[in-house]
Amino acid sequence: MTTSHQSLTVLKIGGSVITDKSTNEGTARVKDIRRIASEVALSDSRLVIVHGAGSFGHPQAKRYGLTGKFDPLGSIITHASVKELNRIVVEILNDAGVKAVGVHPMNCIICNNGRIKDMFLEQIHLMLDNGFVPVLHGDVVMDTALGTCVLSGDRIVPYIASELGAERIGIGSAENGVLDGNGDTIKVISATNFEHIKQFIGGSANTDVTGGMLGKVLELLELSDTSDITSYIFNAGYAGNTAGFLRGENIGTAISKAEHPGA
Repeated sequence: MTTSHQSLTVLKIGGSVITDKSTNEGTARVKDIRRIASEVALSDSRLVIVHGAGSFGHPQAKRYGLTGKFDPLGSIITHASVKELNRIVVEILNDAGVKAVGVHPMNCIICNNGRIKDMFLEQIHLMLDNGFVPVLHGDVVMDTALGTCVLSGDRIVPYIASELGAERIGIGSAENGVLDGNGDTIKVISATNFEHIKQFIGGSANTDVTGGMLGKVLELLELSDTSDITSYIFNAGYAGNTAGFLRGENIGTAISKAEHPGA
């Protein structure tokens, strides 16, 4: 059994890493999911995983216009699609020896105008205390103002990291962190240099209804401002990077209150 005194890590795996986002129907990159699962299995971290939806959620949400209107049928179809990706991810994690349990945000999160208003966390606390790895995902959730809304994993990550008192966040993307105009990795983003480097940060190259890389950076900057949590955006497409992050390595781009995190 894992004790509650061990520090918590939140790991997000992007939809662009574990699905083919260029397709309009869900296509899982099973080989990549297996590789990442084997890297997670090497870690004994107290861990929460959040994964993106990729081609299992974004095309459906776009097709039904869920970012602009309430559509019950579209909400059901999109939720069913992301649930299927979660089933695949959780199954592969368990095959690798990770005690993974799927947690669907539709069932435990309430939003108001797209922002998380409340989340039932007791079962996640109990899962962590008993050695499970909760696996959440981008989803359609109930919204007090909109009926339903599309909730990105990028918004779930800082919320649960703050609520559960995480020490580190890793965002496994398809890029080598946040890149500058020359394609080089920006080592640290803080409030001090954000205005200067904002020009380099784009959205997603494929269908993404949740804001792409800029959305990630803004959410994590806000978190670093209200806590001491440092986040790392790294390339989870490269073998060994996820394992390295879980070992405590500072890879990719650090999003931090400090200009020299870990110094």
